Amino acid sequence: MLKIIARRVMTAIPVMFLVALLVFGLLYLAPGDPAVLFAGDQATPEQIAQIRARMGLDRPFHIQFGTWLWNVVHGDLGVSLVSNVPVTSLIAQRLEPTLSLTVLTLVWSVAVAVPLAVVAAAKRGSAIDRLVMLMGVAGFSVPVFVFAYCASYILAVELQWLPIQGYTPLSKGIWPWLRSLILPAFALGTGYVALISRIGRAALVEILQQDYIRTAKAKGANAQRILFRHALKNAAVPMVTIVGLGVGLLIGGAVVTESVFAIPGIGRLTADAILRRDYPVIQGVVLLFSFTYMVINLVIDLIYPFFDPRIRY
Repeated sequence: MLKIIARRVMTAIPVMFLVALLVFGLLYLAPGDPAVLFAGDQATPEQIAQIRARMGLDRPFHIQFGTWLWNVVHGDLGVSLVSNVPVTSLIAQRLEPTLSLTVLTLVWSVAVAVPLAVVAAAKRGSAIDRLVMLMGVAGFSVPVFVFAYCASYILAVELQWLPIQGYTPLSKGIWPWLRSLILPAFALGTGYVALISRIGRAALVEILQQDYIRTAKAKGANAQRILFRHALKNAAVPMVTIVGLGVGLLIGGAVVTESVFAIPGIGRLTADAILRRDYPVIQGVVLLFSFTYMVINLVIDLIYPFFDPRIRY
């Protein structure tokens, strides 16, 4: 197990380096000068030049990238150009809302999508199956912000069951915390539910046509036992894979969802940093998202053997 982790970590190092180079290069080539934004509209060219020199923006690209990468390796993601606060501190302040939203979305999405996939596969060709497939197409096709605004209008504006915006910390109580996250988690997880249910249904339908399933049916095995003990366990590998890959959807959707619902998380921090051209914050957040995505996929790879003993590394 340790050899697998070490090998994957060694593979992740060049990938993270390429991600860092790509992000830094794109921001370096992006239009707009952070020194001008930092100096203000009334600044003279001499003042802007001084700010550029103080920020190191007048140095060649390879020197800027090398200095930034060296600091990142030592745990320093830089300082925000707007608030003059270390990027690590800004990320730490925004971590709880994003982590809460992501975990809640992941839990309810899997809890809903897996039963939908099982029912659709067991009732293949029926009206229930077609309804699940239709819901899957609609959920994966409609953008996140459309679900967000529709859910807000119905549940928050018309029925007034839930708050329309904002975030309540977990320290204020479980129900206020949960109540502030129901709408954004629903909006963010709709496409995720559609993805998992469609892939799970397809995997289950294929497995239910295998010879060992027909053999179990011929021996008189209970239909529920066949479905849950044999078929669902073997379909877990593609479903777990989709759960891991779908984290990318949650990361991308969190930026939009947190902006719509005014949640002070990392997604909102990213959107604000892009609008203000706060390059150190953008670079730090993208690296964090990339690292998180790679760690989750490593965990997914490590749990494959628990579902399929034939998988060995």
